[in-house]
Amino acid sequence: MRPVRPRSRAAMLRAAALPLAVGCLALAVPAASADSGHAVKRQTLAGLTPRWATGSADRGALSAGKQLTVRVYLAGRDAAGLARYATQVSDPSSPAYGKYLTPKQTRERFGADAHQISEITSWLHGAGLQVADRNQNYLTVTGRASAVERAFSTKLHNYARSGHTYHAPLSTPSVPASLDGAVLTVTGLDNAPHKARHDETLPPPDAVFRNAGPFSTYFGSKTNKKLPSAFGSKAPYAVKGYTGKQLRAAYGAGKETGKGVTVAITDAYASPTIAADASQYAKRNGDKKFRKGQLTQVLPTDYNSTEECGASGWYGEETLDVEAVHAVAPDADIVYAGAASCYDDDLLDSLSKVVDGRLADIVSNSWGDLESNETTASAAAYDQVFQRGAVEGIGFYFSSGDNGDNVASSGTKQVDMPTNSAWVTAVGGTSLAVGKGDKYQWETGWGTQNAPLSADGDSWTGFPGAYTSGAGGGTSKLVEQPFYQRGVVPGKLAKANGKQAMRTVPDIAAVADPNTGFLVGQTQTFPDGSLQYGEYRIGGTSLAAPVVAGVQALAQQAQHGVPIGFANPAIYDRYGTSAYHDVTDSPLGKGKGLAVVRTDYVNSYDDSDGTRTTLRVLGKDASLKAVPGYDDVTGVGTPAGGYLKSFRRR
Repeated sequence: MRPVRPRSRAAMLRAAALPLAVGCLALAVPAASADSGHAVKRQTLAGLTPRWATGSADRGALSAGKQLTVRVYLAGRDAAGLARYATQVSDPSSPAYGKYLTPKQTRERFGADAHQISEITSWLHGAGLQVADRNQNYLTVTGRASAVERAFSTKLHNYARSGHTYHAPLSTPSVPASLDGAVLTVTGLDNAPHKARHDETLPPPDAVFRNAGPFSTYFGSKTNKKLPSAFGSKAPYAVKGYTGKQLRAAYGAGKETGKGVTVAITDAYASPTIAADASQYAKRNGDKKFRKGQLTQVLPTDYNSTEECGASGWYGEETLDVEAVHAVAPDADIVYAGAASCYDDDLLDSLSKVVDGRLADIVSNSWGDLESNETTASAAAYDQVFQRGAVEGIGFYFSSGDNGDNVASSGTKQVDMPTNSAWVTAVGGTSLAVGKGDKYQWETGWGTQNAPLSADGDSWTGFPGAYTSGAGGGTSKLVEQPFYQRGVVPGKLAKANGKQAMRTVPDIAAVADPNTGFLVGQTQTFPDGSLQYGEYRIGGTSLAAPVVAGVQALAQQAQHGVPIGFANPAIYDRYGTSAYHDVTDSPLGKGKGLAVVRTDYVNSYDDSDGTRTTLRVLGKDASLKAVPGYDDVTGVGTPAGGYLKSFRRR
């Protein structure tokens, strides 16, 4: 199982992963029983042998008596029917468009029935395993390694990986064909990396971070003429941080406030000061006061892996997401669904809570991981949750990542997951200029180069500077192109990895650049150990996702409260219209570069150790380019005034 990380503060990290034969099981094929060697008809679970489990890394069989815990995810009555109806109910051209089901109807039509659960339980018991926990989505199973091997007709071996030893299946696992496809997938057959499961106490908030001035109050409002020029002119200071009023103006918000709509946010853990922080931030920055019960939390009974996952770092993620949604959609209800850890199974539990209880219409998620780290098992489980959400009218929005094409961070050009899923809305990022009077000026694709001020103050060292971060995007190597991208995504992008057209991300975008970012307020740990509220500018696609989720809350209200559901077909249906700002890297014309000046505290919180001044060049996202039309930095573009108007007409 893989840890997932939040994306925050300029460019935080990533989450969990999966190959998308969309979690489909292979056809039933004969397989030898691990016990008897007799041919028994089995159904293989393709993709559950990890890439690192190679012959050269093999260190021998896992001890037969080793106690293991695995999850057996349930496929339900009609997995293919679920995917088919999720498409139909989300496609504006389908007669079934918008005909959503209730959670009860979803369970009755597509969920696992009592007979399937009984058959699976009998099979597991027969292999010598115990069912420790169960719900409508999976069974948690425990037992000796020998029993796990017997159940899944494989052998478990130890393998060397990155200085550690982990176990994994020696051959492709399978289940009895007599179960008739009732098993969707299994997680836990490999244990890389190790996940602690003991009781832990949540740590205090992260160390304080503050931005140093000078600042612009709106884009371009303050310039230091004594600093060196860039692109033939003086670059302005970065904004202190945009607030809700500026973001609502930039993305075409009118009379809508999100009233009657609920937005869920999923992250790991839970900030102990979120209610007080969000309330104080709203009061200080002109946002509407939270009404009683407007912000609620759905939390696990306990947490685990807090050190491995950097729990306190997730506090800032939750704070950003809550405050950004409220800033854009001030009357929307917000439900925070915190996961017990940053691992897939726990994050899946949080997503499932939202779907099983129909807790929200829109779900914002600011976490992910590299596609190369994805496992087939988790991919299948994630997609099933997204499909169940789609048939209930719930849409999922995921940040696209903060490392551009990921070459600098991983050595390989690739996208992130679950952003790569065909069943989520991938949200890319921009640099945003909001001018005087809250007027939208322009956007570029988010991609930053950093050039420090020279020691003599006469030049920007190494101008235009080294690449630091940018919006994630590109072409999946695992997920085929979904129907809604056909005819919109250029062939050179869709077929970037070969002859087959594949899923390309992102789908839509919003502000993400931390140099043109959002002002956030959070309780932090100061050098003297005290906890104090403070405000700072923040960015990353962690910002873009909740901003788009907030805009979608406005759009749902505009169409008389009817849920938008899985939004991608409707998003692409509006491509090329006044619904979007068509973002490019050269909004002022070819060859006219853009940059801002930043001054930062050396120690991140005050000037006792001095400050540093840098030039941040905009619109330079590794190998990714924001160009006219669809692109792999901003997708179809960012919401414009025509976006909400298109929903009002429906």
